[in-house]
Amino acid sequence: MGKFDLFLDKCITAVFKNISESKKKTLIQFIKFGFVGLSNTLLSYALYMITIWALKPLHFAYDYVVGNLVGFFLSVLWSFFWNNKHVFTVEEGRKRNWVLALLKTYMSYAFTGILLTNVLSYLWVDIIGLPKEVAPLINLVITVPLNFIINKFWAFSTRKKKPDDKEKEEEA
Repeated sequence: MGKFDLFLDKCITAVFKNISESKKKTLIQFIKFGFVGLSNTLLSYALYMITIWALKPLHFAYDYVVGNLVGFFLSVLWSFFWNNKHVFTVEEGRKRNWVLALLKTYMSYAFTGILLTNVLSYLWVDIIGLPKEVAPLINLVITVPLNFIINKFWAFSTRKKKPDDKEKEEEA
């Protein structure tokens, strides 16, 4: 357990005196997921704004959709790297196929980061009339908790190692 995990562990134990170890572990994951998500959101939002700015001279009506797509593809890769490394780590005796996890990550974020955010952005911008610069920020209230659940239980799932997995690792 790293220093940041130990710090979070002590803080959570101080606030929630009788919290179970499994709930504490999940809360630590959610907090770390939140930090990764914050950096991911800043990157995605910066890419979104740069795209809108770059497309402005073209008077493209759906520049916010293109901004969402550019932000999506690059920020999901960023998010996968940090979540795989620090949030949803592989426990002893378990394994994860990182290519499959990356594919699942793109699929889960495709649902929330492309489909859901574009539907919500259309609702906020074209129906309700909110500024397109604000729409992605409102979407976070819905997409962050949903992404955590999908990532924790599906995209970054692991399986028990089989005896022949150890032999394959030794051969490599």
